[in-house]
Amino acid sequence: MTSEQVTPVDEVTWQRETRGLRVAIVHDWLTGTRGGERLLEAVVRLFPQATLFTLVHRRGSMAAAIEQLPPRTSPLQWLPRASRWYRQYLPLFPWTVEQWDFDGFDLVISSSHCAVKSVVAPGRARHLCYCHTPVRYAWDQFAAYFGRGRTGPASLLFRLALAAFARWDRATSGRPDRYVANSQYVAGRIYRYYNRRAVVVHPPVDTGFFLPDGRTPEAFYLVVSALVPYKRLDVAIEACRRLGRSLKIVGEGPELPRLQALAGGQVEFVGRLSDQGVRDLYRRARAVLLPGEEDFGLVPLEAQACGRPVVALGRGGARESVVSGVTGILTEDASVDGFAAGLARFEQQQFAADRIRRHAERFSLGRFFQELRAVLLDLIHSPIDKVRW
Repeated sequence: MTSEQVTPVDEVTWQRETRGLRVAIVHDWLTGTRGGERLLEAVVRLFPQATLFTLVHRRGSMAAAIEQLPPRTSPLQWLPRASRWYRQYLPLFPWTVEQWDFDGFDLVISSSHCAVKSVVAPGRARHLCYCHTPVRYAWDQFAAYFGRGRTGPASLLFRLALAAFARWDRATSGRPDRYVANSQYVAGRIYRYYNRRAVVVHPPVDTGFFLPDGRTPEAFYLVVSALVPYKRLDVAIEACRRLGRSLKIVGEGPELPRLQALAGGQVEFVGRLSDQGVRDLYRRARAVLLPGEEDFGLVPLEAQACGRPVVALGRGGARESVVSGVTGILTEDASVDGFAAGLARFEQQQFAADRIRRHAERFSLGRFFQELRAVLLDLIHSPIDKVRW
């Protein structure tokens, strides 16, 4: 068994039980807003007086709730180009996160997809890790992040550094008292690499912001994603080209030149948009496409909250956020042929916007707050010799 269930906790109980609690929140880096940072915003709302720690922070890149704390950075902040090329300093991450001093805190919450799950909590302080995933490129997805066929000296050195990092990552996996995973899929990864069980608390979608507006969808498909290799946006582009369908792509990243070279005249690269701009495209799109394997992924939930269906690769977290045949289509084949077949299947079916919306409401902020509070209170009140599973 790799995951546990939770019972929600109400607001009154939460306020009573956490009064006076001194809380530190730790996030790997704050250089832009993606799914992990949306989750962090929700955790900060639970503890608005918390102290926030991070390896590096690009000022102005985060939501106001995070910027106003403000985050406390590590010495890596002052290294050349650290806020943009932070991964080049990965060999320094273990030493750096172990230098933070959490004396005086009662609770440490690490929001981790890389190194900060291994911070050292003092004495009788409790440490809960919300694990977005064990670091992918150190364990099993190097090629998906950095490409295949890299054989030069720099690549060899980086692989050696990643191997050392993975050994440290596993050796320090006992530091959190409890793990929370963002999906059953990630709970399985935590068990595989760390031999630790995890409670699953799915990330929230802001159902008060992402709302349908009743308009008739237009003919284009939509991708909202960082333009990086593991997202497999080339699959969505080629599938749409084969079917002669229009595609809009929202996002930025190093893959842009390669993807532009693949794209035909029916593919539009929109770039980075505000939340309002993304919401407008969700509402207008025929469907939102998710061609890569995700740990969970907020984009399909945001789209469904706007009443729009999703066509996704049926692996990873998409199996927990999309109901095939009801809120979209899941395709098991990761190839262009398989994804194109999934699009063709989608176009042969009808999907009810109100039913899609009701499904998304199961992932509301209120549900997230209740479930995470339950996990935290159970940890806080567990005897010190019984906090670790």
